[in-house]
Amino acid sequence: MPTGRTTPPGRTTPGSTAPGEISTFKGQERSLRADRIGLAGLLMSVVAASAPLMVTTGGMPVTFGVLGVVGSPLLYVILGLILLLFSFGYAEMSRHVHNAGAFTAYIARGLGGTAGAGSSIVALVSYSAMQCCIYGLFGFELSNLLQRHLDLTVAWWIPALIAVVVVGVLGWLKIDLNVKVLGVLLLIEVVMVLVFDVAGLGSPGPEGVSLRAFHPDTLSGPGLGTAFCGTIASFVGFEQAAVYSEETSRPQVVVARVTYLAVGFIAVFFAISAWALTVAAGPSKIHELSLSEGPNLLFGLTEDRLGSGFTDVMHLFYVTGMFAAMLSFHNVVARYAFAMGREGLLPAAVGRTSRTSGAPAHGSLLQSTVALLVVIVFAVTDDKPTGDPTAPVLRLSNWLGNVCALGVTVLMIAASAGVIVFFVRRGAARAQAWRLVASGVAGVALTVIAVITVRDFDALVGSGPDSPLRWLLPGIVLVALVAGLVLGAVLKSVRPEVHARIGLGNEAFQLEKAAAGETGGRA
Repeated sequence: MPTGRTTPPGRTTPGSTAPGEISTFKGQERSLRADRIGLAGLLMSVVAASAPLMVTTGGMPVTFGVLGVVGSPLLYVILGLILLLFSFGYAEMSRHVHNAGAFTAYIARGLGGTAGAGSSIVALVSYSAMQCCIYGLFGFELSNLLQRHLDLTVAWWIPALIAVVVVGVLGWLKIDLNVKVLGVLLLIEVVMVLVFDVAGLGSPGPEGVSLRAFHPDTLSGPGLGTAFCGTIASFVGFEQAAVYSEETSRPQVVVARVTYLAVGFIAVFFAISAWALTVAAGPSKIHELSLSEGPNLLFGLTEDRLGSGFTDVMHLFYVTGMFAAMLSFHNVVARYAFAMGREGLLPAAVGRTSRTSGAPAHGSLLQSTVALLVVIVFAVTDDKPTGDPTAPVLRLSNWLGNVCALGVTVLMIAASAGVIVFFVRRGAARAQAWRLVASGVAGVALTVIAVITVRDFDALVGSGPDSPLRWLLPGIVLVALVAGLVLGAVLKSVRPEVHARIGLGNEAFQLEKAAAGETGGRA
């Protein structure tokens, strides 16, 4: 005969699971372990995804050199303003909707469950692509460091696979532990870049401290459209604050603040860093120097001013910064998968949390499996010698990074429309007028960027205009969108009760429980 404390009918004890319910930390009252992350921790988790050193060493030399756009600092300012306009509506939604599905939830609340299902698959594919792309860079850079300093020849995919395992373990643990890891690595990385910025501006090249890179006529040339597309990838991550809304304290306040702070920080930080590169090299020479140096541009300019010892340390934290970005994107994908499992868009098992940590453990395991398979595929098809960047950098990282940038741009366009419809349908159009106008302007600007991205995808991935990659890679986003829309349409026809709760998150289960209670009472 059972002994001890019993649970009243219709309720569950923390960590327990009634038939048909989802496993959560505190039963149906808490979908993810709440109150685990505050404003500072959330901001560090979000900004870590931007990988300051990775963008400064990888993205900026491409814009300056390959694309020939000297006005990269001005690009960051312009895109920062566009994304700030987007954030006005997006952040306001965070005050009304608290759901780990973020984009999916916002789009579903505004444009309906079918659109929400489409966006969920796009989000899952896009963020998975970004995380996987960083594994290639991480493995390649770490193998180079081992060769340079320890004379060890290690194929890039070995450290990449080890990183998959370590990130997977951390993703299974408590979010506050992840925040501490991300916070330490991010702060060190930011300090390293800032030290270079001060050194570059304090010891300028032959042209002195010039503001030439901020002049509008530097935004010209055939590579400008492609530069916009590539630069927007540097901002990917600012929108992730909403993913943690169920785990934050005061989500109706914290998520909005972090979103604004993240956009502002990324735009200002990268604009200053790109400017410092032009000053250190000289605006008239930054194009040629970027072409010749490539990813070594920052390290070469740093060594000239701060010595080889500091540069070696910077190389080390370049690697740890990539690890922080991988962990940040892993956490985001795990939460999207959790939200999808909870709402019936993925198997229910994915929508269960760990009883010990309250983390979306099964979503984390799913993403680790995907990352493992992607790294293995690129490793098996790598027929180049160790140290050749073709497979890890020019293929894995470049291809998937641009797929993510396109996918997130599409999500922001849909979210802009969803925000407008959400508030109009609720009769709040007048009260939210300026936010809706901002969302509309941002949506139009982002649509233009998305069209240019698809048109110039061959330049983004370094393939020829006749290469099938120019259509196959952006086609991944299209296939994900179509698959999600089809899934949503099927659910609406076959399982309308599942379709109706897309975007509602834990609220849907609360409503179901309340309805079950009313039915039981009437019986």
